[in-house]
Amino acid sequence: MNPNYLNQLRSYIAPGAPATRRPCDGTESPLRIEFGFTPRWYRERLGIDFSERWHLDPHHRRETVLAMKRELNRRFPGLGLGGDAPEDTPANLDGVHGALLIARSFGIPAEYYADNWPAATLAHLSEGQVAELAAPSLPDTPVFAQVLEQMETIARDHGRIEGYLNWQGVLNNAQRIRGPEILTDLMVNPGLAHHLFDVVTETMIAGMRLVYARQRRSGVIVRHATVSNCFVNMVSPEDYREHLLPYELRIAAAFEIIGIHNCAWNVDPYIEDYATVPNLAYVDMGLSSDLNRVRELCPHARRALMYTPMDLANKPLEEIEVDLRRIHAELGPCDVVMADIDHETPDERVLAVAAMAREIGGA
Repeated sequence: MNPNYLNQLRSYIAPGAPATRRPCDGTESPLRIEFGFTPRWYRERLGIDFSERWHLDPHHRRETVLAMKRELNRRFPGLGLGGDAPEDTPANLDGVHGALLIARSFGIPAEYYADNWPAATLAHLSEGQVAELAAPSLPDTPVFAQVLEQMETIARDHGRIEGYLNWQGVLNNAQRIRGPEILTDLMVNPGLAHHLFDVVTETMIAGMRLVYARQRRSGVIVRHATVSNCFVNMVSPEDYREHLLPYELRIAAAFEIIGIHNCAWNVDPYIEDYATVPNLAYVDMGLSSDLNRVRELCPHARRALMYTPMDLANKPLEEIEVDLRRIHAELGPCDVVMADIDHETPDERVLAVAAMAREIGGA
């Protein structure tokens, strides 16, 4: 058992939900694969509708999750993707509003789809609107009021309020609120950008505290923050250090441990700064990164490699095996995150890669 697991996070992709992170439990293998499938994958196989009702109705969502878990166990026997007892799954918060919870709390509208995660509309705030922006009282926003109502329903019917919402990251949320102009703001009006970053950071921390406090009263302890830096490659490492790292340090200071999602980008320009974040419990990166350097700089965090769905679908299995052996040798112990698997990827390929990982990792 990994002696550091209590202060580590691992990749987590619940059925129908986008990827996030959850606490390690000490059973993690040296080369652990986290498979995740797109909503379209489930819709093609089970006809599940991921439109707005899926995000608003915890009982409806639970019924679809049960169907998804059973299908995963049927298609991938022995991998445990649906859990040992899918029927014991309670209604929970996994996947609610996809990656848009914070953006929606600022009034950004969303479009919901039968076969995809929700997407923010292009109703971005103007310079004047951002200048006047303040952190909202979250229980008074329609989206959080409804999430809190869901939590009460779950507590009444299931007791414990399980699951993890997706809080995204400071730049991710700012981009959904301000649009691509946030990058221009950084250059020509940094004061405006910092005002938005400050308000977003305050709202993220307040949202996590609000949800975690209610979960705690139900017996579920969540003590970590997680931030997603999917747009970080759009800024230089110097700009990240000056304009964004201070806000991530604020988030880290507000919680016991933190995970940083770098997406599948090369992490090399940012990893030295990530390594300065106190109580770093998770960091991920793309295959072009210097994996040995990441392990050296972040020895206590659970590390993860974001393996793209295109590589999983299209690379010869022999090349995938070479990649897995390199990842295990240079980054391990670690996760390999194979997210966003679409419906055209054969089940046999998933099974073959899982077998490779077991053979290489020895677990």
